[in-house]
Amino acid sequence: MTQDKPVKKENFLINILFNIVIPTLILSKLSGGDELGVKWAIIVALSFPIIYGLRDLKRSGKFNVFSALGILSISLTGGMALLKLPPEYIIIKEATIPALFAIATLISLKTPYPLVKTFIYNDKILQIDKVSAALNTNGTEQEFDKALVNATYLMTLSFILSSILNYILAKILLVSAPGTEAFNAELGKMNALSFPVIAVPATIIMMLALFYLFKRIKALTHLELEDILINQ
Repeated sequence: MTQDKPVKKENFLINILFNIVIPTLILSKLSGGDELGVKWAIIVALSFPIIYGLRDLKRSGKFNVFSALGILSISLTGGMALLKLPPEYIIIKEATIPALFAIATLISLKTPYPLVKTFIYNDKILQIDKVSAALNTNGTEQEFDKALVNATYLMTLSFILSSILNYILAKILLVSAPGTEAFNAELGKMNALSFPVIAVPATIIMMLALFYLFKRIKALTHLELEDILINQ
């Protein structure tokens, strides 16, 4: 009997290198006429996160809509820059994608597949069957459903914050004419600042949603977290 090969865990340093460090350095340092030039700097720089995203999709062995949208977002940025479209196009795009996530998260509450279960309450993190059985035994299923809704609102808030910060960051930084070395440097700076300015605050709110849900599970099931967490 063959066992499925375990999926290798993502390497955080390689993630940062391919998605932030290398593209930023290329856009900031190699856009001059004596190096790659403006167009090729954009193509080469953005190829790194695209290659990483495609590799991640292949590594996971299944389609991930969020990874796919990330690849699409990067491709759109590169396409708009190469076409020398006004910076407003990129600014709007930067704000629109997380806003779409926020809308999708809220809409999913009305479907059998709320996104909170994709992000937080899933069998990769928790022993779902054990939690469900305890909720049924204690008659606290409705209270838990309310907790899932509240966690969804917190997740939505993280996407809204990301959308706002994306817009502000792009609006402040993208001021030069597209197709210039200065504009490429601004794209590089925006990419570099996206992690501390956008990803960190949004992740903090997402973690608050996770801790809130764990606290409610513990209260409603009378189980300790170590009893229901999946051992990695």
